[in-house]
Amino acid sequence: MKLRECVAVITGAGGGIGKSIAIAFAAEGAHVVVADLDSAAAEQTTKEIQEKNGQAISLHVDVSDPDSVEKLTKSALSRFGRIHILVNNAAIQVSKTVTDTTVEEWNRQMAVNVGGVFLCSRSFLPHLRQTRGVIINLSSVNAFFVEPACAGYCATKAAIIGLTKAMAIDHGREGVRVHAICPGYIDAGLAESYFQSQPDPARARADSGKLHALGRIGRPDEVARLAVFLASEESSFMTGSPIIVDGGFSAGLPPREE
Repeated sequence: MKLRECVAVITGAGGGIGKSIAIAFAAEGAHVVVADLDSAAAEQTTKEIQEKNGQAISLHVDVSDPDSVEKLTKSALSRFGRIHILVNNAAIQVSKTVTDTTVEEWNRQMAVNVGGVFLCSRSFLPHLRQTRGVIINLSSVNAFFVEPACAGYCATKAAIIGLTKAMAIDHGREGVRVHAICPGYIDAGLAESYFQSQPDPARARADSGKLHALGRIGRPDEVARLAVFLASEESSFMTGSPIIVDGGFSAGLPPREE
C-alpha cells in the first residue's frame, strides 16, 4: 500500500491512462478524486474503484476554465481536507499540420493541454506545499520524437516538459516534487481514438506496434505503475525529469521485417 491515506486528484480520469492511474492509486490505498469533463465517465471510474473497496469520488472539471478548476480544488478539499498528489492528465489531440489547424483548434488544444497543467498546478500548489506533495504531468514521447500531422499536440507536450522543470526548480525546496511521464502509443485514450478513426482500426493498431522496439503498443496499466512509483516515497530523490515509457518507440527505427 504505497499510497495509503494519500489524497490524489487526477484529471481526465474518466478513461484511458487517467482511469488506469486512478484505479492503481486506489489499489495502493489512496483516496482518489476522479475529475473529468465527462461526468458520466468519471462516475463509472469511481464506481469501479468502489466495487473493489477503494475510496473515490467523481467531480466534473473543465481544466481550461479557471472557475471550474477552483471549484474542483474547493470540492476536493471539502471532502478530504488535504491533497498529496495531483496528476495533470486531461488532454485533447488535433492531428493536423500547422496550415490545416484552425486558430480555434490551436487555442483549445493549448488551453486544455498546457493551460490545464498551469491552472490545476497553480490552484493545488498551496495545498501540496503543506503535505510536501507530488505533481505528475502527462506529457508524451511526442515532446521529443515528432510524428507527421501532429504539430499542435507535439508543441503542447513539449511545453509541458518545460513547465515541469520550471515547477520542480521553483518548488523543490518547499518539498514539492514534479514529474513528467512521456508515454508512447498506449492502447487507450487518445491513441485508441486515433485507431478508431482509421479505415481498419485493427491494422492501424498492429502497424503502430511495429514502430516500437518491443514490437507492440503499451497498456495503460504499464503507465499507471510508473505513476504509482513517482507518487510514492520510492521516488523521493526524483524531480524535474521527463520519464519515457514507450517500448523503445523513440530509441530509433526498429528492425525491418524480413
